[in-house]
Amino acid sequence: MNLKTLVGLSILGFFSFAQAQNNTSYWQQHVDYTMEVDMNVEDYNYTGKQELVYTNNSPDTLDQVFYHLYFNAFQPGSEMDVRSLTIQDPDRRVVDRISKLEPDEIGFLKVSTLTQDGTALTYNVAGTVLEVSLAKPIAPGESTTFNMDFNGQVPVQIRRSGRNNAEGVALSMTQWYPKLAEYDFQGWHADPYIAREFHGVWGDFDVKISIDADYTIGGTGYLQNPEIGHGYGAPDQKPVKPTKGKYTWHFVAPNVHDFTWAADPDYIHDKITAEDGTILHFFYKDNKEIIENWKNLQPKTAELLAFYNKHVGQYPYDQYSVIQGGDGGMEYAMCTLITGERSFGSLVGVTAHEFAHSWFQFLMATNEQKYEWMDEGFTTYISTEAENVVMGEKKENPQAGNYSSYFRLATSGIEQPQTTYADRYALNAAYGASAYSKGAVFLAQLGYVIGQENLAKTLTRYFDEWHFKHPTPNDFKRVAEKVSGMQLDWYLVDWTETTNTIDYAIKNVEEVDGKTQVTLERKGLMPMPVDFYINTTDDATEAYYIPLRMMRASKVNPFPTMPRTQLEDWPWAYPTYTFTIDKPLSEIKAMTIDAQQLMADIDRSNNSWSKDAE
Repeated sequence: MNLKTLVGLSILGFFSFAQAQNNTSYWQQHVDYTMEVDMNVEDYNYTGKQELVYTNNSPDTLDQVFYHLYFNAFQPGSEMDVRSLTIQDPDRRVVDRISKLEPDEIGFLKVSTLTQDGTALTYNVAGTVLEVSLAKPIAPGESTTFNMDFNGQVPVQIRRSGRNNAEGVALSMTQWYPKLAEYDFQGWHADPYIAREFHGVWGDFDVKISIDADYTIGGTGYLQNPEIGHGYGAPDQKPVKPTKGKYTWHFVAPNVHDFTWAADPDYIHDKITAEDGTILHFFYKDNKEIIENWKNLQPKTAELLAFYNKHVGQYPYDQYSVIQGGDGGMEYAMCTLITGERSFGSLVGVTAHEFAHSWFQFLMATNEQKYEWMDEGFTTYISTEAENVVMGEKKENPQAGNYSSYFRLATSGIEQPQTTYADRYALNAAYGASAYSKGAVFLAQLGYVIGQENLAKTLTRYFDEWHFKHPTPNDFKRVAEKVSGMQLDWYLVDWTETTNTIDYAIKNVEEVDGKTQVTLERKGLMPMPVDFYINTTDDATEAYYIPLRMMRASKVNPFPTMPRTQLEDWPWAYPTYTFTIDKPLSEIKAMTIDAQQLMADIDRSNNSWSKDAE
């Protein structure tokens, strides 16, 4: 365990201590898992033992707990199955496939015994959730120990988890164990597994996995017994892969909120050391058509790590693994599972996105059922910026594609507010555009509102203050306010809690007493400050800045060498705003609202005026 891990653990330990000492302040629960699992690769059934030490740092006495049994979703008649059959635009990876699974193809998790501090508990299985009544309430500050025997069957690979995916990876083991639900200041989050993503409790995992010895495993945590080889040992150690019997892999993962692994007998395992000392592992199939792409991916992954370390915050763990598996791309603790039979550009792109999730999901861990846009959107924003640099794309506005996707959503008639629960979107298309594209534009446009330098400072301060702490939208907003000195409640509310749109227009231009009078119009309901630019007939450019009154502050000039006039602020309720340019109209060639196109104005056709068009 290196220095950066010790620093991260010390920070989390301090927060846990503070929570225990003062239950009225910020707090979060803690879990310690010890698990032993035995996998049968012939029928894909496995047995497991789990000891879970649960610490109640909340101010509440708990008389019940809930576990997620995610694999139960892969059964005909499950909520995931029915939702896929009834939604207008089902995920093409799912459609009706769950409904057609045979008994030996379904997934399940079954609990055979469960005790609390040695006392047997009563429980009820409700789809993908185990409802547990406690023998003894857990008082604030107390810990209790649950012991469980369970068994499972790995489903045919359909969504994220499963066996024998389309690229032949044997086991993609995600959401594979009974996982305690999160309890926080909002209460229990015992959400059924229908389609969306996850929320979890931070803790330490100690996991032993017994599997046929010719399989190689990659995933969460640090391998405690690398002597078998499989590429985990020292650089000069020649890997030795036994071909008979079973081998027990022992992993330890500190301060994570999930544990994932993948296994295949034909994995190639490479590793490189990044400039900050992080060991980057790569597990991919021995397929000659993709080997070159996977080799070339490795230095690019190191460049991505350096970009995220600089622009978000220091990655605190000692390792990260990029693993071929799953059904597309999905982030997990210390690793990602991605499909690997891709072009090189696509392989880097999916890795950039999933790796970025390590910061916004596995280190800050917003609740993805309630605030999915904070994870997917922020990840989309930063990975798009990273690709622009790492892949040498040199795009002037890397986020242009996300703006375009948002514009289609905002004018489609299917948009729902971003406060919609992730599983409650009427259409998958609306969810995707809202979470990913509109979420990315939230950040990109925030740079327009508060200034690019303040946006950069906001992201790093947000990480510094909120990693390991499950932030909410208000937590992010407050950081941005402290950095910028601006009031931003209006921005958070209008963008995320409504479907109000932005539409500003140049309504009228005329010459009055030898000067140019301009009238702007706010046609949309969402307010914004306005950057206004003029080009004169002698090819000079000047800026005019109209602050939004409810911001109670102004941003600095984004172009310090360009002359800028700051005008009176614009109160939201006034639909028009008139100001005067101290030049005759004959000296003005063109005028533009938001020349950089960073404001998400849904109709840019009315944002410009030119003398030629008169």
